[in-house]
Amino acid sequence: MISNFLVKKFIKNSEDIKSEKVRSTYGVLGGVVGIIINLILFAIKLTVGVVASSIAIMADAFNNLSDAASSIVTIIGFKMADKPADAEHPFGHGRMEYISALIVAFMVMLVGIQFIKSSFERILNPVSITFEFIPFILLLVSILFKLWLSRFNKFIGNTINSSALKAASVDALGDVFTSSCVTISFLASKFTSFPIDGYFGLIVAVFIVYSGYTLIKETINPILGEAPDPELVNSIKEMVLSYEHITGVHDLIVHNYGPGRCMASIHAEIPSDISVMKIHEIIDTAEREISSKLNIYLVIHMDPICVFTDEVKLAYDEINKIIKYNPLIKSMHDFRVVGEGKKKNLIFDIVVNPENLKKIMSVDELKEDIIAAIKSIHPEYNCIITIDNDYV
Repeated sequence: MISNFLVKKFIKNSEDIKSEKVRSTYGVLGGVVGIIINLILFAIKLTVGVVASSIAIMADAFNNLSDAASSIVTIIGFKMADKPADAEHPFGHGRMEYISALIVAFMVMLVGIQFIKSSFERILNPVSITFEFIPFILLLVSILFKLWLSRFNKFIGNTINSSALKAASVDALGDVFTSSCVTISFLASKFTSFPIDGYFGLIVAVFIVYSGYTLIKETINPILGEAPDPELVNSIKEMVLSYEHITGVHDLIVHNYGPGRCMASIHAEIPSDISVMKIHEIIDTAEREISSKLNIYLVIHMDPICVFTDEVKLAYDEINKIIKYNPLIKSMHDFRVVGEGKKKNLIFDIVVNPENLKKIMSVDELKEDIIAAIKSIHPEYNCIITIDNDYV
């Protein structure tokens, strides 16, 4: 309810999330709210930590301060990602959002490593903790603040599909756990003289480091080039196949240049006997309409497919039987027979999983196996096989 109120209050045209300006405003709102909440929590916990002489509470306080700094980085990232395309970056600056999320993750890890050291020192040189009721209540309130902040970041992150804000949501949820541990250790200090503060501080610090590692792993994948969203892949294939005369699709590749900045290319199979002008108009329409509907830039390559004569159909069925039971091969496309008389080329592409193929045999060995099987049936064919990787 509060999240919806803030969105309606501070974001104009909040429903238009495809707009880069609106999306950037969402990101800035998430960052500003994060800065305000984390600075308040830092002030509360630092005061409590100093008064109670608790390393665990002070560790948690500085974790909140790093979160405030992370929110600043997030805002900068959204502002830079919103910059328009230029000569050096023709696809825009959308990946800056991923880079800002990566910086946030490293900052989280740095804080955790620092407090691992401080917690070890506290274990070796324990200090008595002074329990007071009001600071204890303040710690409980801080947990509620962090829980709400996690839900708010998740709400914003899911609304605009932002890896940076989703990372901030996970980080805030982790802080709920660490703050809970700190509060428990503070309460326990009232009943025991055991140096539980240092041990709980160590637990908190290790969890902070692990959270940072998880965030790094999640945010670096789109920078390196992760597999595209299966839902987007299926949508592109289904929509392309819905157009007249397109009988098959393959070789789909999706390049991610930041949220809302995807470029995709796909091969569409068409009958070879259709008018070039007619099919070009269909392909051109498909590119324009699908790009608009999915908010991507789509390029479609036309692959003319031979009209199936009796000879081509027989050869196709036999080759299909050969590759059907090979677990390394996922599909076959661009099948055609070229030439006349006794000199004929059998040409086709096969799609393989490169990881599975690498474990069993080389590309050349796979080709040789297929060619040998074909030659045993049709020695007159010269086989030309192209191996394609599955990029989705």
